[in-house]
Amino acid sequence: MSNARRLLLQFGASTWVWPLASTGSPLEARLVAVRMWPAQAYTRVTLESDQALSAKHSLAQHPDRLIIDIDGLSLSPELKELVAKLQPGDPYIAAVRVGQYRPRVVRLVFDLKQPVAPQVFTLAPVAAYKHRLVLDLYPVPELHKDPLLALIQEREAHARSAEQAASSVNDALGQWIQKLPQGASAPESKPTAPIEPTRQAPAGPLPKKIERLIVVALDPGHGGEDPGAIGPTGLREKDVVLSVAKQLRDRLLQEPQIRVLMTRDADYFVPLQERVRKARRVGADLFVSIHADAFIRPQARGASVFALADGAASSAAARWLADKENAADDVGGFNRVGLKDSTVLQVLADMSTTAQIKDSLSLGGEVLGQLGKVGRLHKPKVEQARFAVLKAPDIPSILVETAFISNPEEEAKLRDPDYQAELVQALAKGLLRHLAKRPVPPRSVS
Repeated sequence: MSNARRLLLQFGASTWVWPLASTGSPLEARLVAVRMWPAQAYTRVTLESDQALSAKHSLAQHPDRLIIDIDGLSLSPELKELVAKLQPGDPYIAAVRVGQYRPRVVRLVFDLKQPVAPQVFTLAPVAAYKHRLVLDLYPVPELHKDPLLALIQEREAHARSAEQAASSVNDALGQWIQKLPQGASAPESKPTAPIEPTRQAPAGPLPKKIERLIVVALDPGHGGEDPGAIGPTGLREKDVVLSVAKQLRDRLLQEPQIRVLMTRDADYFVPLQERVRKARRVGADLFVSIHADAFIRPQARGASVFALADGAASSAAARWLADKENAADDVGGFNRVGLKDSTVLQVLADMSTTAQIKDSLSLGGEVLGQLGKVGRLHKPKVEQARFAVLKAPDIPSILVETAFISNPEEEAKLRDPDYQAELVQALAKGLLRHLAKRPVPPRSVS
C-alpha cells in the first residue's frame, strides 16, 4: 500500500492535503530553464516552466531596484542559476538576489544600474518552449530623442575615430624621422597603391554630389528567444544574419551619404511591427531584412529575395515561408497585452501601396542579380508574399534569404567568413546599383 493511501486511510479524505512546498507537487510549477538576454535596447529575463506562473512587480528607489514576486514556485537549482547568468556588461542589471519570500512565493530582486520601465508578461507554450514568464527591462523613455540625429552622430563619431587614428600614425612617423641622424633618410621603398579593404571594391556608381543623406534600415531576423532556423550542426540563423548585417553596415558606411539603422545589433528579440516602426521613425529609404531559413527537405538550396505581395503569394513556397516568418512574434515573445495601440498597428500592417511594391521589386531584382554571381539562386526572380516585416507603406522593402541553413553544404558556407564577405559585397552592390538608378527623392520639410 502506498504512503499516500496509508495517510488517507489514517486521517480521512477531508483532511488530506498535498504538501505545498514539495518539489514536483502538482500544485507547484517546475522550472525548466532560466535565460537572460542583455542588450542596450532592453534586457530580457525568461523563466520557462511546466506550468503557468503569475507574478507581481514593483520598483524601489535609493538605490533603484526591481522586485518580482512569483507565485506557485519554490527555490530550485534552476532558479539559483539566474544569479550566475548575469553578465557584467548588462546595461541595466547590476546584481540579482533570489529568496523564498513566502511559502510558494519566490522573490527576485534586481539591483539596477539605471531606472527602468519594466514589462512583465506570460507566454503560452509554443514551438519548443513551455510556459514562459518574461521580464523585460526597458530604459526610461528619453524625451525629444531624434533617432536620425543619433545615426548622424554615430557616423561622425566613427569618422573622428578614424581621423584620430590617422593623426596618431602621422605624429609617430614624424617623431621617428626627427630622431634619425643628420644626413640619414628613411629607407627607400617602392611606391605602392593604396591599401583597399578586402572585397570592398566600389559596388556601384552613386552621385558624387550629396543631395541628402540616405538611410538604409538593416534587419537581422530573429534574435533572443527566437533562434530562427537551426542547421544540421547547430548553426543558428539569428547568429549568421547578425554577422552578415553588421558587415553590411560597415560596408555601406564607407559611402559618405549613407547612414545605417540596425533594427537589432545584438542577440535580442525585436517584434516584427517594431522593426517596421524603427525604420519609419528614422525615415528610412530602404529596408532589408536578412535571413537564412530552413526547409523540410535538406536538399533545398539557393538564395531568394522577396517583396511584399498585395494579394496572393507568388508561389505556395513563398506563402509557406511568409507564414513561418510571421509567426516569429509567438516564438520570440511579444507582449501583446501591453500593446495599447494594437488597432492602429494592425491598420499599418495591412497597408501597402503599388509604388512601394514596384520599388521593392526593382530593389530585389538588383540584389538577386548580384547574389546569383556568388552562389546558387533558389528562384530566378523576386518572389512575393505577405511578410509582416515588409509592410511599411512608404519604404521599398525586401527580405533576403541568403541560403538554406538546413542544407549541410550551405550551412558550411554560411559559417565561412570568406563566404559571408562575398554575400556582403553582393548585397552592397545590389543596394548601391538600385540607389544609382532610382535616386531617393528630397525629404519633405515639415
